[in-house]
Amino acid sequence: MFNSRKHRRLPDAPTGSMADIAFLLLIFFFLTTTILNESGLLVRLPPWVETPAPFVPYADRNTLTIKVNGANQLLVEKEPMNLSDLRDFATNFILNPEGVKTLAISPANAVVSLHHDRNTEYDTYLQVYNELLAAYRECRDLEAHKRFGKSFEDLSLVQQRTIKKDIPMVISEAEPSQYDLTAIE
Repeated sequence: MFNSRKHRRLPDAPTGSMADIAFLLLIFFFLTTTILNESGLLVRLPPWVETPAPFVPYADRNTLTIKVNGANQLLVEKEPMNLSDLRDFATNFILNPEGVKTLAISPANAVVSLHHDRNTEYDTYLQVYNELLAAYRECRDLEAHKRFGKSFEDLSLVQQRTIKKDIPMVISEAEPSQYDLTAIE
């Protein structure tokens, strides 16, 4: 008699409401979490080759050397320069309309060599790179007006390819380094 105790069954927890809460939490995290989209410069790199390319001697006059130090100051051909003057200088260097002996022989031979310090601010690097891209766009636009009488954007794809072949965008970037340059005055 004393052992005839009935085992009471414990009530089940309502699982429907727990599923609703879990679903709401899932939606909340989907809506509040942001996924960062990585962005950067779209640059077409040369194809990878296993064997190194043979050394080709290059005339110094065809290379425009640009250095940006850790203080975000510009040194173009070993001379200090303001960022606002870089586009015109690069355009003149690439096209060399007067045939100056210290500038590029031709636009097809021109190389812009960009060196920057590890402490250079990313914004400064982007501004310099943007000025160089604008210089190449300006060179191509001037050539399009000279040859076809219209802007580069208004040319057919065949005409654009011709100008791009004659004025290739060659920007060489060196590994960032720690320049021991003090502020350029």
